Amino acid sequence: MAIRRLSIIIPAYNEERTIHLILDKVRQVELVNGIAKEVIIVNDGSTDGTVQAVENYMAANPGMGICFVQQPRNMGKGAAIHRGIKEATGEYLIVQDADLEYDPREFNDLLRPVVEGFADVVFGSRFMGHHPHRILFFWHSIGNKFLTQLSNAFNNLNLTDMETCYKLIRTDIAQGLELKEQRFGFEPEVTAKLARVKGVRIYEVGISYYGRTYSEGKKIGWRDGFRAIWCILKYGMA
Repeated sequence: MAIRRLSIIIPAYNEERTIHLILDKVRQVELVNGIAKEVIIVNDGSTDGTVQAVENYMAANPGMGICFVQQPRNMGKGAAIHRGIKEATGEYLIVQDADLEYDPREFNDLLRPVVEGFADVVFGSRFMGHHPHRILFFWHSIGNKFLTQLSNAFNNLNLTDMETCYKLIRTDIAQGLELKEQRFGFEPEVTAKLARVKGVRIYEVGISYYGRTYSEGKKIGWRDGFRAIWCILKYGMA
């Protein structure tokens, strides 16, 4: 499948401090093979100045053709991603968090197995390769590896980073999945359902990770970890 456009889905909840910075990075990156970018921002009921920040950015950068979608209320990151998937028109899509933890310049690393004709889905792993990785929380890293291995066991995969934000997915495949998880259960659910797509070709490449602390705005917590375990069991046995 020839790729003419990549849909970049940005779920945003109270990200007024960083949304313009990540949009700058998305705007500046040039995709391989002249692939165009479709930017879809889904505001998940933000209570800060996120909406005004995005509208100001759109006015200053009309050439980006940003699609700005409003959720009726705060419904969760997973729900925002579902909405972005529904709106996507590119042949492939990827989720880009509105913070600065992931680097859009690495879109091309994920696109390479696709444009070379090998992959339908590409996971960006924070735990492989030589890319920079901010040193933060020991127990987070242990928890992430545990969740990844549990997911692998139920889905017969050998991923190193199931919980990564960067999942490049063929749009028709993503739109054909019946996704239900509204919050951070999205990652194990989409992984389980992708693993069950007949003939799907899943690859993994190393990426950077510039993680945030909780004081810097990180939102995921231990309750989300327990929800992830439940989702792995639920969708892994479906």
